Amino acid sequence: MIETERLILRPWREEDRALFHRLGNDPDTMRYLGPLRTREEDDQAFDRQQTFFVTGGTCGWLVERRADRQPIGMCGTKPARPGLPIAGEMEIGWRFEPDYRGQGYALEAAQASLSYVWKTTSAPHVVAITVQDNIPSRRLMERLGMRHVVAADFDHPFLPEDSPLRRHVLYRIDRPA
Repeated sequence: MIETERLILRPWREEDRALFHRLGNDPDTMRYLGPLRTREEDDQAFDRQQTFFVTGGTCGWLVERRADRQPIGMCGTKPARPGLPIAGEMEIGWRFEPDYRGQGYALEAAQASLSYVWKTTSAPHVVAITVQDNIPSRRLMERLGMRHVVAADFDHPFLPEDSPLRRHVLYRIDRPA
């Protein structure tokens, strides 16, 4: 568990599956991430988060507000998926419910996640990917100190060739000295 001034980042619990599914099926949330997911796809992704935490100590944590323990999204690091050009690299990502965007929660959670990964792993760097047009996430990556690695941009291999979401940009931050 990670605590910040306003947030608690914790591993997912079985009773959190409904929230996990909601985050993967909100059209506004998913507009830059890909098609809405089935319950089965979300259950598999949920189980992967559990495995990441058990085997590596990191995951896309559930993010709660400290004041009222209200779940508001997810944020954290995990090994990037096999089949991606960044497979195996430590990847950070976030997803917040629409009512909780624009309030600095994503920045606060992402900073805490980076701090945690530097303290608990030997990862030499952390990467983040998103579609070219996801300006809010790209701005957040830059606020975190990440830099766009233009030469590493790629077409996402799990999206159809004609998908407007296929082209991805890659940002990276190196371990602090």
